[in-house]
Amino acid sequence: MPVTQVVAAVIYKDASRPARFGAPWGEYLLAQRPPGKAYAGYWEFPGGKVEPGETHLAALKREIAEELGIEVLAATPWLTRRHVYEHASVELHFFRVTAWRGEPRGLDGQRFEFQHPGSESVGPMLPANGPLLRAMALPTAYAITDATRLGAGRMLERLDAALAQGLRLVQIREKSLPAAALGEFCRAVLSRCRAARARVLINGDIDLAHALGADGVHLPSALMMSLAQRPEFGLVGASVHTADELSQAQRLDCDFAVLGPVLPTASHPHAVPLGWDGFTRIAALSALPVFALGGLAPEHAPLAWANGAHGLAMLSAAWR
Repeated sequence: MPVTQVVAAVIYKDASRPARFGAPWGEYLLAQRPPGKAYAGYWEFPGGKVEPGETHLAALKREIAEELGIEVLAATPWLTRRHVYEHASVELHFFRVTAWRGEPRGLDGQRFEFQHPGSESVGPMLPANGPLLRAMALPTAYAITDATRLGAGRMLERLDAALAQGLRLVQIREKSLPAAALGEFCRAVLSRCRAARARVLINGDIDLAHALGADGVHLPSALMMSLAQRPEFGLVGASVHTADELSQAQRLDCDFAVLGPVLPTASHPHAVPLGWDGFTRIAALSALPVFALGGLAPEHAPLAWANGAHGLAMLSAAWR
């Protein structure tokens, strides 16, 4: 069956204002498929087929103008998913629309609603679009603890400040702490993050993550490549450095991947940086949200989004 190229838009209600310190962006638009179309009544991200000779971005702008009567001013690539329907096989290229002009109208007679990530109130979702709801609720910053450098007390102080600024996703990665000290540190991080409604993943230790009731586990690449199935957690992240490792993260149905290093980094001085070209080449066709890692700080966020990243994973820069 030939593969039909399709574009789809995540249109944010307030696209000019990303959330503080990487929390999920705000309300976004879903449209209902009108009568007479396949899967009529199902909800989806608006978009449509790419015409011969069109770029994906040009197709996105045309389709959104035809369906909703608005002008897309700026959009960045996000995810690519393949899905086989009874009537067609499609490759969907999802974009985040970060600037648009006009007043949305259902020009095909379709309903549309703005929805909050993680608390959607419409359905059912079109099958190819449904898995993206999980990704929509992910924050755009992923902070990695740095108690080894800062000391546990100062690290917790920095964590409190970051949570107050909007941080909502934290990885505990403290490989040099003794077991007793690590357990105490993890419990302190979990207590603070639960109070702020932030989620915590523990790096590499599935048993410890279960024992402490963490929200999930983050898989180092070597551990991830050894697994045959996804660990039983609500949230699973994975570190990847190559296209093959990213493919394995997708086979395991991880929730997201962290790809790097993008730039030179003091924590891994001997690692060869991917650069933004290398990052984009690997992440371009990912069905998973991909965080960019390595030598990055919050001011790199617009560049990361332009290169297809979901957001930033940060070590030292997260705790300034």
